[in-house]
Amino acid sequence: MKRLRASHLQESSTPDLMSPSEGEDGVVSELEYTADRGNWTGKLDFLLSCIGYCVGLGNVWRFPYRTYSNGGGAFLIPYFIMLGICGIPIFFMELSLGQFSSLGPLAVWKISPFFKGAGVGMIVIVSLVAIYYNMIIAYVLFYLFASLTSDLPWQHCGNWWNTDRCLDHRVVQGNNSSVKLPGSSLNITGTVSPSEEYWSRYVLHIQGSSGIGSPGGIRWNLCLCLLLAWIIVYLCILKGVKSSGKVVYFTATFPYVILVMLLIRGVTLDGAWKGIKFYLTPQFDHLLTSKVWIEAALQIFYSLGVGFGGLLTFASYNTFNQNIYRDTFIVTLGNAFTSILAGFAIFSVLGYMSQELGVPVDQVAQAGHDNAPTFSLLVLPVLLHAAYAGAGQPGVQRFSRDIKMMLGFEPGIYFKMCWNYLSPLSMLALLVYSIVKYEPSEYGTYKLPKWAEILGIFMGLLPCLMVPTGMVVSVLREEGTLKERIKQAIRPSLDWGPALEENRTGIYVNTLPGSQSPRPLMVHMRKYGGITCYENTAIELDKEIEMEEESMM
Repeated sequence: MKRLRASHLQESSTPDLMSPSEGEDGVVSELEYTADRGNWTGKLDFLLSCIGYCVGLGNVWRFPYRTYSNGGGAFLIPYFIMLGICGIPIFFMELSLGQFSSLGPLAVWKISPFFKGAGVGMIVIVSLVAIYYNMIIAYVLFYLFASLTSDLPWQHCGNWWNTDRCLDHRVVQGNNSSVKLPGSSLNITGTVSPSEEYWSRYVLHIQGSSGIGSPGGIRWNLCLCLLLAWIIVYLCILKGVKSSGKVVYFTATFPYVILVMLLIRGVTLDGAWKGIKFYLTPQFDHLLTSKVWIEAALQIFYSLGVGFGGLLTFASYNTFNQNIYRDTFIVTLGNAFTSILAGFAIFSVLGYMSQELGVPVDQVAQAGHDNAPTFSLLVLPVLLHAAYAGAGQPGVQRFSRDIKMMLGFEPGIYFKMCWNYLSPLSMLALLVYSIVKYEPSEYGTYKLPKWAEILGIFMGLLPCLMVPTGMVVSVLREEGTLKERIKQAIRPSLDWGPALEENRTGIYVNTLPGSQSPRPLMVHMRKYGGITCYENTAIELDKEIEMEEESMM
């Protein structure tokens, strides 16, 4: 493979006075294969897209609940540790790969065809999550339409969907102020709020189902909301990055407006301080259990969306020298700040509900079936890391060199330590633990049947199964002994590297098929009339590579 690569470089690097990518006047024209793909139309498009991709229900809904069930403020300790060990390094790694290659989740595996199945797995898991998330958006639209009335339908009991257990605690409090005190003459045990029954008995119509095997009739109002949700998604991506890049100016900023409104309303409710106190009071005994660390890692992967291919796709539409190092810290730390802010809003409401119901804060919320495909959330980042970094420290060094060629500087010791040791070891340990400590899913007191549990496990494993399948296919496409086939499949393709020829330096010079142009650095100088800091970096890298090759000969 090395000899083939060397001969290819020698053949393609023969300089002509006129490059195929140049006009008669020596001016470099745009390359067709990049013009068709498109780029972000504004400087903030990429950053807002990443923020909109990361910030969402994972912050407002999942993070507060995980904090609620894992020791309150103590959960923040493993959360930030996992953010530093796994979240930030893998986030930066995925952005770097996408921007360096300008390729999507499938084509990007030219870096190592042996792992191309991970790209297929990304598409599978994103498809599953999209179906899951769009159903939640349908619920949001349903409540939005239902709230367009002066008298909210979930505000009082007495509707056809309510049962004898329904109790409007505000009405009771008006008649009996002692209801919240222990030993009250009125027993509220076993009662439910009208809002809870509206959700379970009207929206979900759960009384019409005997279980997952018999879901009941179609809820046409929900079905229409789901259709509207998919139409909205289609309109947002109708023209690719040109339309989605504009939509994010609203979708990435509007949630913060709503979140601030919820926070202001929440902290002004009676009893809000009880929830906030629970939120800020750490229960350190929870840190001794492995479950909290698993939940913290899963929350990081779930919220940041690493390993799903979305970040890689966003970065692939960047210019080659976009400062994704800065963007990484803006998005990841901003995402963490949003989660903490959402925690104050949610826990203030929990404190209010605690006071209304007369129960402790940790008994207010009921657990639901919100489990993500745990295996996929951990397996894909592990394999992603393996393919990105290559074999141990030399692979990380090569990847760092590519980043230097792109950004003008190499990642620091923090990223290299995480990529080499901390991230893979942490993820492997969490993966093994999640398999060993697996527990069947439940919805309240309802336990799923075996066949449903097996189906859920299969859905979680399906993206992961794409990886060994891709490995087998890539090996079969090579020639030679099994060892030689694997060795060839692991190596990058000959055309791997930056998409634009003018950005291809060092080992990537003129490795595009059919390329006969002079060195890209010369093309840069002709086009822009000078050498930028990135070209200086390219010159340094070329010298380093030449010295390494001479030492190896």
